[in-house]
Amino acid sequence: MSRIAATFARLRDEGRAGLIPFVEAFDPDRETSATLLAGMAARGADLIEIGMPFTDPMADGPTIQQAGRRALRAGATLAGTLGLVRDFRAVNDTVPLILMGYLNPILSYGVERFTADAAAAGVDGVIVVDLPTEEADLLLPHLRHHRIDLIRLVAPTTTDERLPVVLNDSSGFVYYVSITGITGTRTASAEDLARDIPRLRKATDMPIAVGFGVRTPAQAATVAKFADAAVVASALIDKLAAGLDAEGKAPPAIVEAVLDDVTALAAAVRGERRAA
Repeated sequence: MSRIAATFARLRDEGRAGLIPFVEAFDPDRETSATLLAGMAARGADLIEIGMPFTDPMADGPTIQQAGRRALRAGATLAGTLGLVRDFRAVNDTVPLILMGYLNPILSYGVERFTADAAAAGVDGVIVVDLPTEEADLLLPHLRHHRIDLIRLVAPTTTDERLPVVLNDSSGFVYYVSITGITGTRTASAEDLARDIPRLRKATDMPIAVGFGVRTPAQAATVAKFADAAVVASALIDKLAAGLDAEGKAPPAIVEAVLDDVTALAAAVRGERRAA
């Protein structure tokens, strides 16, 4: 059983949803992102998403765009991102890691090389935001060969007819983009989720994670009533960015403040029993 499957099986047994925080690799530097990765795992993250910095993140709002720019200035590369995964795996072999990003860096790196190196590093899944379903065969055979999940995005605008097409050959979990728009803007309401999540469950048996707008413990708890995991990204990056010093470095106090937010989010998710 994969780490992702094992984690969601455990969450089902516990009758709760999970927390998936997000780290942009190398934001604002390699050391800080490595500290955040380890700290999030220790503070209650059930899975962790790692952003692969890219110059043109079309689906991301200003928060993650700026994080990507800081990371690229700090020397982020795809190879460097995989190095962060390897270092994490040296001390933690249980928390699943999902790379989230765009197709261009993977093509530049080389698809076969990327999938082999990602598997060797300890990557469990990838989310490629701009990979069309009809072009998934660019990656899918190589990911399958290395037992890496291809996690697909679905949105409120994905029709019932389109859902089976998008979810075909997906694995790991479904990432539900709960709003129409870019990351870090508004949040789906309980009414939205009560309407949308059952529709997705009719189309798939995979776990469903909700992201693109979950910012507070209360919002994460709302997601936990309906879905299998809450993804929190922009709120954590905003906290980090607000505390950077004049040189763009992250003082220990601000790293601790981000991790305190992860603790609060994890507690909120754990305190909410998932609806049947």
